[in-house]
Amino acid sequence: MVLANNLRTDMAVHRPLPNDSELVQAIAVLARAQQDAVWDRTQAHNKLRSLLREYYPTFLLAFRDAHGGITRPEARAVLAAAPTPTQAATLTPDDLADALRRAGRQRGVTAEADRLHQALATATLHQPPLVEQAMGRQALALLHALDTACLNAEDLATAAEQSFDQHPDAEIITSFAGLGRLIGARVLAEIGDDRSRFADTRALKSYAGSAPITRASGKSLIVMHRRVKNQRLAHASHLWASALTASPGAHAHYQRRRTAGDGHTAALRHLSNRLLGCLHHCLQTRQLYQETTAFTPPQPQQLPTAA
Repeated sequence: MVLANNLRTDMAVHRPLPNDSELVQAIAVLARAQQDAVWDRTQAHNKLRSLLREYYPTFLLAFRDAHGGITRPEARAVLAAAPTPTQAATLTPDDLADALRRAGRQRGVTAEADRLHQALATATLHQPPLVEQAMGRQALALLHALDTACLNAEDLATAAEQSFDQHPDAEIITSFAGLGRLIGARVLAEIGDDRSRFADTRALKSYAGSAPITRASGKSLIVMHRRVKNQRLAHASHLWASALTASPGAHAHYQRRRTAGDGHTAALRHLSNRLLGCLHHCLQTRQLYQETTAFTPPQPQQLPTAA
């Protein structure tokens, strides 16, 4: 497969700078640290959410439909101001508006404050007063951990993206639909910039765990997915393949796999396998990704001409 649209003539022959290897190592440190921070954020979120379900369900309902849920700055600011239902009942719309502004919200503050005031005032069962206070103190402790994890994830993401932008392969990697700077940094961190590291496309696919394993014994033949793989690269590839709306060709490929009988995860893994092959080719040949070449649209069938 040849993916057209070569890079600029000054990039036709890749001549790594002397500090490219050091830059990749720095990107790997930052990208992996950021992914660890995201996992820490998820763990802190789950602990806090589990506690709130026991004594403060109205708070969870208030932010149920918001993108990010209780990890949003607004949600964390409101919880810090009122860690218990009893304290939430004493807040006025103006108090909630002040908390939203402290969290950085600028638009629709009054309307959102009124909505939260009504949601938090919903009647619900309460824990005994002393138990509720104790749970509120525990929630604040978990909230501090969540605040730290969110801050770390954001700061490390910015640092990883800035370092990634300095690498010569960044333009090629981000030319792929659905592969942004942060996920691109994770991919580059795991595959490196040594083009002789993987002998062929299948070697990279096997390293990422998207290439299937065939086990044959006698008359039995079993095809199964790989369990031994680079987990970080596999996770980044899964997120990349999940961005189906960014690429019509990738979405059509996913739909064909589902029609063929694959489940959601298997179809995404098959799509990831295809995308990694395209990435390997583009990095080897120093070409930008081309949607129409990577996913050639099906040609309409020509009906036979009547005699």
